[in-house]
Amino acid sequence: MAMTDVGALVAAYPSPAVLITSDRRVMAVNEGAETLLGHEGLGRHYITALRQPDVLDVVEQTFGDAKRRVTRYLGTEGRRDTTWRVTASPVPLSGGTGVLLTFEDVTAVEEAGQIRRDFVANVSHELRTPLTALLGFVETLRGPARDDAAARDRFLGIMEREAGRMARLVEDLLSLSRVEENERMRPTDPVRLSDLVSDAVETMRLMADEAELAIELHLPERGVTVPGDEGQLRQVFSNLLENAIKYGRGGGRIELRLTEPAFEPRLRVQGVRLSVRDHGEGIASHHIARLTERFYRVDAHRSRQVGGTGLGLAIVKHIVNRHRGRLRVESAPGKGSEFTVILPSD
Repeated sequence: MAMTDVGALVAAYPSPAVLITSDRRVMAVNEGAETLLGHEGLGRHYITALRQPDVLDVVEQTFGDAKRRVTRYLGTEGRRDTTWRVTASPVPLSGGTGVLLTFEDVTAVEEAGQIRRDFVANVSHELRTPLTALLGFVETLRGPARDDAAARDRFLGIMEREAGRMARLVEDLLSLSRVEENERMRPTDPVRLSDLVSDAVETMRLMADEAELAIELHLPERGVTVPGDEGQLRQVFSNLLENAIKYGRGGGRIELRLTEPAFEPRLRVQGVRLSVRDHGEGIASHHIARLTERFYRVDAHRSRQVGGTGLGLAIVKHIVNRHRGRLRVESAPGKGSEFTVILPSD
């Protein structure tokens, strides 16, 4: 095959590709490879063009025995690290056998695998503590505390709390799974938000009273209706209000505000806003971007003390995404936090 034909084929390849001749020089590079490598590389020795040891090894080995091999290439795209599956294939050329490198972007696959591993590790960690406590108390009740009524009652109370924590974790995991399963399907049933918000407030009123927090509810004069899933939206408002009660202690009040439909630049359509504001300790700015990650906690010890599973805001984010809405968080230490859900009203 003529060199010009080979160069045209490499240029036409949809993924990054590099062709190296038998004299170890780069003969052809397509546009994708130039972007990935950060240079054109034509005429260079492949060692200076590719640089990464794993890729250099498979190229030299393929030159040695003319067998196809696979390795990885680590790149960057802006601030994001990328992972590429590199296949080195022998190619017969007029001047001898060359090596064709093709690059397949497997970043998403790698990230998904890492997410699964992190998820399993986090769930195992969250369950290990209450399970260890339960097993320890069972052993104590069967032994030293068998006839100690006061200790038995105290231990049973702790066991009930730890079992409840595990039950909440399992329920949140199931909720998250259900939301993710249907996230691509936008719900269309009409939901009257005004009534839903009022119901959520009444449900949480006792919890707020125990925390010595007043709930100030501001609703528009006329009812607000949006397309959505009533059960999931109820869960969003309940989770946000529960968080405000748990972490707004000492702030005196919580403010809930629902707006009338208006054009929303973030959605580019008519939309409504529900904001939940507390006047508690607030959150440092470096935590805000990670609040909706699974199991991420600003204060892990305090979160567990108040019964948090670390999944509430992840569930909120996925539900809001399913409704094609936006979640906005504003907070600063000592100034409280405001969580705003923006939902399309059409």
